Amino acid sequence: MNDTRPRVTVLAGFSAAATDAVARSLLLTDPSLILVAHDLAGVRDGVVRRTVRTAGEVLEEGRTDLVHGCVSCTLREDVLPTLVRLSRAHPASDLVLALPPAIEPEAVAAACAVGSVDGVAVTDAVRFDSYVAVVEAAGVVDDLCSTDSLRDRGLHAAGNDERAVADVVVRQIEFADTVVVWSSPGADAFERHRLAALLHRLAPWAAHVHVGDSPKVDCTGLAGRLLRTGRHDPGVPGMMGRALEGYPIGIHDRHGEHGVNAMLFRSRRPFHPQRLHDALDDLTAEALRGRGQLWIATQPGTAIAWESSGGGLLLGNLGHWLAALPRERWDEASDMRRLAADAAWDPYYGDRGTVLSFVGFGLDVDAMTATLGRCLLTDAEIADGAESWGALPDPFADFFPLDDGADQPASAERAVS
Repeated sequence: MNDTRPRVTVLAGFSAAATDAVARSLLLTDPSLILVAHDLAGVRDGVVRRTVRTAGEVLEEGRTDLVHGCVSCTLREDVLPTLVRLSRAHPASDLVLALPPAIEPEAVAAACAVGSVDGVAVTDAVRFDSYVAVVEAAGVVDDLCSTDSLRDRGLHAAGNDERAVADVVVRQIEFADTVVVWSSPGADAFERHRLAALLHRLAPWAAHVHVGDSPKVDCTGLAGRLLRTGRHDPGVPGMMGRALEGYPIGIHDRHGEHGVNAMLFRSRRPFHPQRLHDALDDLTAEALRGRGQLWIATQPGTAIAWESSGGGLLLGNLGHWLAALPRERWDEASDMRRLAADAAWDPYYGDRGTVLSFVGFGLDVDAMTATLGRCLLTDAEIADGAESWGALPDPFADFFPLDDGADQPASAERAVS
């Protein structure tokens, strides 16, 4: 089939200068290519400024006054309408959407997947070709290790935006179909190789591109690796939903290279809530990045997301395990979720299970594995039966409320017949 929708390449990066450099390099290769960029300096006051340009001219300079100053309002009230409008006005031109540092690409993808403008679905007007993370070599490791918040840097997108710098940077990298490292001539060779090793372990599913080591940039070669690649698959879930749907969340590479290594931890038995809580500081201090899913014995109905970076930890509610739901509700889950559950179904635990990925500098894989293993229920605790687990001390009580009472272990029935 001949798909005539304009393609959109989304550039996300915490370094505005590096993102702009990549965007302008792409414009030089195609006079019809259109760049859309936003200035969020006034977003907390409800003002967003927009520039639309080609390599040769500025097509628009506009301002949008938001009902509420926040990222979601920016996407809904300006970004999506701009993409649809440009697709109509310039149907033969592809688009590059350069995101400001505070916007995470997964939020853009989610808004575009369900968004509409004047009754027209955004995805009927444009097709999202790929999401590209632009990383500035000189500062990204410091940002990934930083304990700063966006507010500390003056980049928070709303009064209640408490996101950490490390969280935003790593989410931009992990969601990418392509990761571009923007370097500079004379960069230290070891640091360059160490960064490449780190990025490959943070986003092993992405294509990786390195530019900027010489004074001249091969713009045509760069465009060939970033534009019209068709790498983005809208069916692949975001980072926190990947394990539930059977997608990889990392690699196990205990030895690593250039001082960077990674590990995977898997278990079908649940965590003891108190022992897990007591180990959190050690686990988050050891790894640069942790991600995945887990379950704890006192809350057998809830799949819990783990996301750690910059020394901080976010635990979130991923919804019900299928084993905790009546069979007639399993159709609420995606096809991939049910297929993944079926492939790994356990007669006792159902689809419940822990899958955690950790990436760091010189991780002690044996020590990390032992620490996590000690947090699991022991053989004796398992033998006491699921009915006894609810009496265990639980510092996470009421952290992950479910929307109904279907939180008791269900019989082990396969998720897909």
